[in-house]
Amino acid sequence: MEGKRENRAKGDRAEGITSNYLHSLAYRIIKKNFHFGKVGEIDIIAEHDNCLVFIEVRSRYHPDNPDPIFSLTKRKQRLIIKTAQGYLHINKIESRDCRFDFIVIDMFGDSPKINHIENAFTA
Repeated sequence: MEGKRENRAKGDRAEGITSNYLHSLAYRIIKKNFHFGKVGEIDIIAEHDNCLVFIEVRSRYHPDNPDPIFSLTKRKQRLIIKTAQGYLHINKIESRDCRFDFIVIDMFGDSPKINHIENAFTA
């Protein structure tokens, strides 16, 4: 149980850093940790330049750990897309520009380093 709490705390910290970063770029955060049944979760849903942005956030705490970009498999992308479709359906959103971003935060070193990949994949 201790490991789950520690992982959740790390995830919350990374999402907090990401939220501050996105605010600095004029993103408007709409929702955090959106769950669509058992299909999946989207870490952050935001609006930027009239586009709805679904954002997956990953963090890395040691330079020897693999880059989290490798965890964004085709299967994970499909789950994120289905979850985003669920969000759009529940909120009756149609004809809206959307994109999928991926943000990696390296938490080692003097300060967190953010790598923001816009349009990381498409639906």
